[in-house]
Amino acid sequence: MNIMSSRPDQADSLRQLARSLSGRKRIQHQAQKADAAGRGVRVISVTSGKGGVGKSNVVANLAIALSQLGRRVLLIDADLGVGNIDVLLGLSPHYTLNNVLSGEKRLKEIIVTGPAGIKLVPAGSGVQEYTSLGIHERIRLLDELDQLEEEFDVVIIDTEAGISENVTYFNTAAQEIVVVVSPEPTSITDVYALIKLLATRYDERRFKVLVNMVRDSRDALEVFARLSHVTSRFLDISLDYLGCVLWDERLVESVKRQRAVLDLFPESKSARCFSGLARLMNDHVGSARVKGNIQFLFRRNFAPIYGRESL
Repeated sequence: MNIMSSRPDQADSLRQLARSLSGRKRIQHQAQKADAAGRGVRVISVTSGKGGVGKSNVVANLAIALSQLGRRVLLIDADLGVGNIDVLLGLSPHYTLNNVLSGEKRLKEIIVTGPAGIKLVPAGSGVQEYTSLGIHERIRLLDELDQLEEEFDVVIIDTEAGISENVTYFNTAAQEIVVVVSPEPTSITDVYALIKLLATRYDERRFKVLVNMVRDSRDALEVFARLSHVTSRFLDISLDYLGCVLWDERLVESVKRQRAVLDLFPESKSARCFSGLARLMNDHVGSARVKGNIQFLFRRNFAPIYGRESL
């Protein structure tokens, strides 16, 4: 929803956006010199081409696993129409991200604590007005997140499924994009469509692929090979194989009981997969990438070359 109702409000929002873009462009050529690893906030979007691939479960358990490794994790449920991570984790928030976007609450006022100490920004459910964020809402969210820059090491964004404007916004605003795909042919087709859109229209070039709900690692590699084959033929991008999560009845049971499988069945095969994936992601921390568009790049990531006056 675009809530800019008057010309002065619109002009003010556009000036804010111009300042943000100008500041980011000034550091774009210097970003390669900045050693952001180990001192900056890492922003990761987790996305999928279609629903039903277990993405939100992946996000919740990866957040918990990273927290267990000592990382300070903020999880943002960015499915602004039908958010459900709070339900998956058995949490009952009083407010949601919609209250922040409307200006009723500050972001720090709606954050709830989940398993292993992760912090969750819950999304509203059954609300249509923020299913397409306008400039004003995007700037408000960016500024609210900047206020929390000293409190977290990793921010994980769980996007909605599909290729809506919100999906493309959160993916292009993140520093790293993880796509979740299942062995179903429709999942592979839809993930390819999403990657193609992000590559051709938004110039995204790097994607990490996580294969979910597979029988074994060989099946996962076959899924990745199929996706990699079609992208290499038609797109100039880089796909990195992140790993897989095995099909597990324990995971199904944990969903029914509104608990994370890492919390309820920490020795299950899916829980071990999540722990392994978190270790891999924790060990391979790349430098934050600065893009040409407005981005969730916290100011302290590039403190020596990107002062607060730039915004």
